[in-house]
Amino acid sequence: MSIYKKYCREYFDENGNLTKFEIDYPANFNFGYDVVDEFASVSPDKKALVWCNTENEEHFFTFADIKKYSNQAANVLTSSGIKKGDRVMVILKRHYEYWFVAVALHKIGAVMIPATHMLTVKDYEYRICSSNADAIICTPQNDVPNNIRTAINNTNTHPLLWCVQSDNEKGFRNLTKEMESASTEFARIPTLATDNMLLYFTSGTTGNPKGVIHDFTYPLAHIVTAKYWQQAEDNGLHFTVAETGWAKASWGKIYGQWLIGSAVMVYDFDNFEPKQLTNIINTYGVTSFCAPPTVYRYLVRKGIPDMPKLRHASTAGEKLADEVFKMFTSRTGIPLCEGYGQTETTLLMGNLKGYTPVEGSMGIISPMYNIELWDKMGHPVPQGEIGEVVVVPPENGKQAGIFIAYLDNDEQYRYVWRGGVYHTGDAAWQDENGLYWFHGRFDDIIKTGGFRVGPYEIENVLTEHPAVAECSVIGVPDALRGQAIKAVIQLCDNYYPSNELETEIKNFCNSKLAEYKWIRIVEFVEEMPKTISGKIKKTELREKVSEK
Repeated sequence: MSIYKKYCREYFDENGNLTKFEIDYPANFNFGYDVVDEFASVSPDKKALVWCNTENEEHFFTFADIKKYSNQAANVLTSSGIKKGDRVMVILKRHYEYWFVAVALHKIGAVMIPATHMLTVKDYEYRICSSNADAIICTPQNDVPNNIRTAINNTNTHPLLWCVQSDNEKGFRNLTKEMESASTEFARIPTLATDNMLLYFTSGTTGNPKGVIHDFTYPLAHIVTAKYWQQAEDNGLHFTVAETGWAKASWGKIYGQWLIGSAVMVYDFDNFEPKQLTNIINTYGVTSFCAPPTVYRYLVRKGIPDMPKLRHASTAGEKLADEVFKMFTSRTGIPLCEGYGQTETTLLMGNLKGYTPVEGSMGIISPMYNIELWDKMGHPVPQGEIGEVVVVPPENGKQAGIFIAYLDNDEQYRYVWRGGVYHTGDAAWQDENGLYWFHGRFDDIIKTGGFRVGPYEIENVLTEHPAVAECSVIGVPDALRGQAIKAVIQLCDNYYPSNELETEIKNFCNSKLAEYKWIRIVEFVEEMPKTISGKIKKTELREKVSEK
């Protein structure tokens, strides 16, 4: 049984393909009560979560279990003072406690701030201060508690601290243990569908990462993501590889999947190994799978075993090489369905159910959105020409799935909504068959290994090195990562290019950056190309790469 039909209207053509999708939501919609608890009431034994890790532990959770544990977590948090509107950072990797905590925070009406364990102390400092985090719930692994302690000491902040599955972290309470004695009943706290629910930090081209805020309608907009792009199924088992600190976890590990009645497969691991992923798919009978192109590139290189129960595969995050598409499809008989969207949105375009996927194409526009391609003057471009992807909202102005604000940055929010439409900053074109093709960013975001990286974050660290006079960071084509991070550097006087200096600069910067932001290539130049106003021409730097 699926709950999603209570909240949407679907329209189909004569071939049974979805042509329009509208969302209807009650004013007090809350995913925790209206989806999780509803399933627990009508289908308590329905499978919600299948979890395993590299130590061969496994757990199976029903919706009744998720209700019970989320209520216990909510009682622990509220009894400690966490209330509606409070901001709670959650750094739980792929631990099953994430699903308890996420649902608990939704029930409380608190704002969840997912973050990855890969962040540095400096990254945590920025997120804690800019969000005014009231609490932090984290993994005991990867030195995260120590990094958090250092960050709050450096910033003189005082969030409440919990760790899961550990009594050994000074200053942190053990959430797992406290939940054991907490009540399994939790009275509904009034929330509105338009209340803040989720805050993601996403890389921008200038300044620090932006805080992207979504409201409680956001989960409903992922019905299309799950059902028509990932093609998760009622009573199926969907496996999205993403770690919970990234927005792709919201796309593939909880909201849309549970709304349509699919269980979620979670494999808790640190180091990616293609054989392990395919073993999980076969062992647990995964029916639909989603991963960034990086994973499929590795699978193709290492050899793809038979996966007889897998029926659908999808990918997003960066451009997928045509050859990878062809090799994966040839070996498995399953075409890879590319999709496109942003942290600020849900799925905007995709190779959807009922349509034949075409390698390299983003597919068609999601029937939930009105999307156009505009030129710089704000006019729609003709078919075949490149334009910016913009989302045109409905007449009432409310577009479910599109973020509602940037954290403490109204000016940037107004800018991306200039002209009454949401400007994605992405360029695309439409072919004669109605399919859309990604052209690139209008800005300078780097997409590497499925992660979004803003050049400013790395340039800021580069300039701390005494040899660096000026620098610019760009993404360059890379066979495994999609893009690799390249630093173009103009040296200070009395410094000269050498292999030793290149290594020194790399080590200096990479020691201060999360691994996914590491500089892979360094080029020394005598002078940076600049505009009349003195801005470095990143476009020219990228063009030089493409000419080589």
